[in-house]
Amino acid sequence: MDKILEAVVMSSYPNNVKQGLVRRVIEAAKQPMDSEQCWSMLELSTKLYLTGDTKYKREIGKEVLEVYGHYHPEEFEEFFNVRFLLSLLQEGYGPLGKRSHYVLDYIQLGLQFVLESPSANNIFSLLRIEVLRKVCERPSPKQCAKISKLLMQHPQCIPTGKHQLLFCQQLIRCIGQFQCISEGEEEIMEFLEQVNKVSGLLQRIWRTQTSTILPSLKEMFAIISSTEEQEVPSNALASVVQFVPLELMDGVIRNLTNDDSITDVQMMMAIGRMIDWVSWPLGKNIDKWIIALLKGLAAVKKFSILIEVTLSKIEKVFSKLLYPIVREGALSVLQYMLLSFQHSHEAFHLLLPHIPRLVASLKKEDSNSATSSLEQLAELIHCMFFRFSGFPDLYEPVLEAVKPLPIPNEDRIKHLLGQNAWTSQKNELACFYPRLASKSETGKIGLINLGNTCYMNSIIQSLFMASDFRHSVLNLTEGNSQPLMTKLQWLFAFLEHSQRPAISPESFLSASWPPWFTPGAQQDCSEYLKYLLDRLHEEEKTGKRIYQKLKESSLMSQAVEHPYLNKTLIEKMFGGKMMTKIRCLKCLNVSSREEAFTDLSLAFPPLDRNVCGSASVLPVEEIGPQFIEPPENVGQLMGSPWIQRKAPMASDHAAPAVSVKTLGFQEPGEAENPIHGNDVGVDAAKDPVSTSGEQACAPKDSRSVPDLINYFLSPERLTAENKYHCEKCASLQDAEKVAELTEGPHYLILTLLRFSFDPRTMKRKKILDNVSIPVVLKLPILVAPEETGEACQQGKDDAVPGSGFMTVVYDLCSVVVHSGISSESGHYYCYSRECTDTIPRGQPRDGVPKLASDKQLDFEIQWYLFNDTRVSFSSFESVSNVTSFFPKDTAYVLFYRQRPGRQSCLLHDALAEAGRLHGEPSLHKDLMEAISKDNILFLQEQEKEARNRAAYISALPKSPLWWRDLDRDKDDDSSSGGCSPAAGGGGSGSFHGLVF
Repeated sequence: MDKILEAVVMSSYPNNVKQGLVRRVIEAAKQPMDSEQCWSMLELSTKLYLTGDTKYKREIGKEVLEVYGHYHPEEFEEFFNVRFLLSLLQEGYGPLGKRSHYVLDYIQLGLQFVLESPSANNIFSLLRIEVLRKVCERPSPKQCAKISKLLMQHPQCIPTGKHQLLFCQQLIRCIGQFQCISEGEEEIMEFLEQVNKVSGLLQRIWRTQTSTILPSLKEMFAIISSTEEQEVPSNALASVVQFVPLELMDGVIRNLTNDDSITDVQMMMAIGRMIDWVSWPLGKNIDKWIIALLKGLAAVKKFSILIEVTLSKIEKVFSKLLYPIVREGALSVLQYMLLSFQHSHEAFHLLLPHIPRLVASLKKEDSNSATSSLEQLAELIHCMFFRFSGFPDLYEPVLEAVKPLPIPNEDRIKHLLGQNAWTSQKNELACFYPRLASKSETGKIGLINLGNTCYMNSIIQSLFMASDFRHSVLNLTEGNSQPLMTKLQWLFAFLEHSQRPAISPESFLSASWPPWFTPGAQQDCSEYLKYLLDRLHEEEKTGKRIYQKLKESSLMSQAVEHPYLNKTLIEKMFGGKMMTKIRCLKCLNVSSREEAFTDLSLAFPPLDRNVCGSASVLPVEEIGPQFIEPPENVGQLMGSPWIQRKAPMASDHAAPAVSVKTLGFQEPGEAENPIHGNDVGVDAAKDPVSTSGEQACAPKDSRSVPDLINYFLSPERLTAENKYHCEKCASLQDAEKVAELTEGPHYLILTLLRFSFDPRTMKRKKILDNVSIPVVLKLPILVAPEETGEACQQGKDDAVPGSGFMTVVYDLCSVVVHSGISSESGHYYCYSRECTDTIPRGQPRDGVPKLASDKQLDFEIQWYLFNDTRVSFSSFESVSNVTSFFPKDTAYVLFYRQRPGRQSCLLHDALAEAGRLHGEPSLHKDLMEAISKDNILFLQEQEKEARNRAAYISALPKSPLWWRDLDRDKDDDSSSGGCSPAAGGGGSGSFHGLVF
């Protein structure tokens, strides 16, 4: 029968004729026949299957084998023996030089018929050894896929014990040599399928034997980190990584990055080749492993590796965004590479020529993947614009390309930059590196204390957190003839963009040092602030005069400028105006004088004067500035508001008055004063923040900021030695003086005059009284009568009818705290937050801008505690309670920011125009270059320090090989290297113990 079948197959008959004849032979084979005939047919079918030159011949061989395996099992088992299989596997089948490629397929086909036979175990044992030998010979991807298919279908043939571990390692070696020779689509798809089969086998082994995972990863790292000149490892290794359990990632990366036996060159080679894996299609979690390794290297300060790898690979990663099949992973890696490379613009600038073409391609693709990628790419680009401003010529084409796409807000940009910076990566070994400082988790930068310079540091941080002022300073152009302002610009720029955890303000200190200050001694921060603002103001005025003279001497057009534009930056930001009126009590003549101010110095009322909560004294709402109307006769003086505001009787009828009001909290259990019901009580009830604990009227043993302002604005009697020289009377007369605010500054600075001279001790003593600080302050500003009437007609509730005053709302921005009992000693630190307008981008300005609720404004803005080099998260609760917890720590200088309103419309419009691109201005190239160089220097310093302290790592109780005993190397997050965000990170062991 075998001769007949062979003759039919080899004949020249058409295939349909052959098929009919073959079918008869196969049907006959189902009948009983002798052993010799079976052997002959099995030999023929084996020959056809293994050496058939056409697919038709191999199919016939397969059919015959299946029939004999099913209907003649004993003969098939005798034929399909261990010796025969060993011969096939070791010597092959067919003539020399033309060995069959189908041996593994043949064995897989025959195994199904001997699974229950007595010889099955011997066959399995043979195959376990032979598949290991085959893999060690580095078979082609096709043969490897066949081995994998065989073992997946018959897992009994997978090597066991130590051989299993060796098998996994050798299989990874094979994958590392896979190459797809053809560029045809069908061939590529076939190659991918073969690789997936091989990596799928590894996944199956790892699932059943997890102990093989780490040695396998060790072998893979050895392949990709090899520096020997050889063929580049195949990207097919990426298919293996996707099957490594993610829960092993942290331990593997941590041990890998801290292994001293791995050289920098090897690590650079490994991470570079891993980044190439983003081009591997359909791989999962590859981007997660790449990013994890990059973060791990940042945590151990190996910045030179990160810099080299990023610059050499970022363009290749960017190019993969064109291909939807690998776009998601490539975009993740690109985002981390760019957002972490913050010390220099070099990496971002490498991509600038390619961005417009990619954006155009993605827009043309018009798919969900392309749309999502465009939005993420635009967000990434705006982050880079924010971080590396100052290159308009380079950025213009890119900005035009992403113009229609959404722009992230400033908070989102700062969040992304803060969490991805190399210096923000936490290192579990940080406790063993006492000198390796890392940037605060807040993303903010501290200032180094240069010897009792905390007074300057707290003021600088408060000014820096005044975002409108900061933006204006950073916006200054080169050659502005303002040397001190230029130094402040550089200091602000470094505080904004440096990678250091803290920077030294030495250069600015030497330039802004008041000449009467004693070096190394503690100074008054309020005195320093006044001097600094005055210096900056006078410097700009001088520059403007020089500019004006140059303008007059040239043929430049004499355009009429708005008075606001002629103001200096200090006047625009901190300048207010106050009207001082003095009335002679004899002739009732009133003299007035308007003067500018940059801060209000608030004295404490005498101890016997309680400004709120007493029936004999007017409540806080009644104490405030009013118009001075001369009475018709002297007898009217008793009913005059000048006298009435000092000590009214219960039966007196108060004239319309405007008071300083607060939006704050009421102390739990505090009875509401019925006198306040029509004013503060109503506001507190309406305000959503009035339920959280801050008091609107301080208790008897405490003062509030509105109390001090009302005392400042209340009339003062000039008598005895302080009599006033009346020009009309031409003699000294008793008089009353009152101050009224006529223009509210953009930033209101309040100094609480806590230091007074004690004649008994001949020293300045400190008033330690607790002063409650409202988070929102309403201040009465004197305006022209027509403005008040117009505001009332428009239904504005910020004007008081008939009073001539308009209410201006201020939000608390910063609080400078003095810790100690004397101005010549102690310590300064500050609490700050960034107060900005709550107008959404693109919202039209129709009159007065719409604000968010007070709750949003007051509690959604994060507070920070700046204590020299230490910066931590804080809260308004910490600000409010600091004196309660630490009696010597008292608020000294307060910064409030004016909310947008009628009075501040021009300034807010100008600020919005100046900061229309993300709010952060572009820095000139010299400044950006200096920051980049310093960032590189810092990274080098950190890396050098980490390497010099390798002894700390070697002292750790860890396994000498990173791939062993991983389970015993657990994360320990019980001890944090940062500050507790609660209570401003304060405590007796923190900043309160730091007294100079």
